[in-house]
Amino acid sequence: MAKRDYYDILGVSRDADEKDVKRAYRKLAMKYHPDRNPEDTDAENKFKEASEAYEILADQSKRAAYDQFGHAGVDGQAGGGFGGGGGGNFSDIFGDVFGDIFGGGGRGGRNTRGSDLRYTLELDLEEAVKGRTVEITIPGHRECDTCDGSGAEKGSRPETCGTCKGMGQVRMQQGFFAVQQACPTCRGSGQIIKNPCRSCQGQGRIREEKTLSVKVPPGVDTGDRIRLSGEGEMGMDGGPSGDLYVQMSVREHSIFTRDGRNLYCEVPISIVDATLGGELEVPTLDGRVKLRIPAETQTGKLFRLRNKGVSPVRGGPSGDLLCRVIIETPVSLNKRQKELLQEFQTTLDNNKGTNHAPKKTSWFEGVKSFFDEMKF
Repeated sequence: MAKRDYYDILGVSRDADEKDVKRAYRKLAMKYHPDRNPEDTDAENKFKEASEAYEILADQSKRAAYDQFGHAGVDGQAGGGFGGGGGGNFSDIFGDVFGDIFGGGGRGGRNTRGSDLRYTLELDLEEAVKGRTVEITIPGHRECDTCDGSGAEKGSRPETCGTCKGMGQVRMQQGFFAVQQACPTCRGSGQIIKNPCRSCQGQGRIREEKTLSVKVPPGVDTGDRIRLSGEGEMGMDGGPSGDLYVQMSVREHSIFTRDGRNLYCEVPISIVDATLGGELEVPTLDGRVKLRIPAETQTGKLFRLRNKGVSPVRGGPSGDLLCRVIIETPVSLNKRQKELLQEFQTTLDNNKGTNHAPKKTSWFEGVKSFFDEMKF
């Protein structure tokens, strides 16, 4: 029986370019693939026919011979599509055409994307607020120089798995049910390495630490992360590398506490400064600034220093620095200092016309009312 014209099989013109040929074959292969048409002999034959046509027309030298001499110029060169004989094999064609969908290429078209990695980067508050460039060292892999990533000993190369014919999967029929699973012989790789490379033990890659430069933008906070594309785990069998996620962790600061874009700190002041007022220097991340304390300041009072907080990493106005005043009680007083305080308290008690401690008075009045209401 005469063979059909390869161009007619794929439905392309004789001047069709490589992309048109591949596109036509992809459409037919998806339609007639045996996995989509179980026990359909006609579909399987059409699939083999299309695979054979593609194998010839996708190869420039074979296509030139076919254009000049017809089937006589390429007889014996076609792989017969699905598991046929000859110089080609189905797994090579399938990986070439469907590599962009199934991650084909590499060994048997079964390459695997590398895993994503996470690295926790600890920063001081100043570094997180102002940003900096940090070098980090992470464990990783690189392609084995000895075998050029093939996994096979130098002078040899991986062979197509005879069980799955390079597809990496086998189809098991159990009654009415068909189960597709990873090939037990090659473990899904589609190829067998009979002589593994001694340098990498057949993995095609070796462990190696790498140093990366990470640019930390100003304003990051704990939980923020930076993605470094392609810097994760190296892919298997020629697959793409994963990504590296650098996650920020900001250390506790001895002075400041951060809440979003605002910073908080406690400022201890003496009882004299709190009573009479005064001026003192307080720290900010940009240097020292003067803070005026008005007379009769009470403990817990918040003073806001505008734009002395954090500029958010995603943009927007800077936050503020809020200073909470803590009045410190004098300690380690000598005898004379204690006498002076007692004299001072006596002058307050004798001045009956003025309430020098309004909060204290209000609190005791509240306590008295509380107990009065409890009486029956």
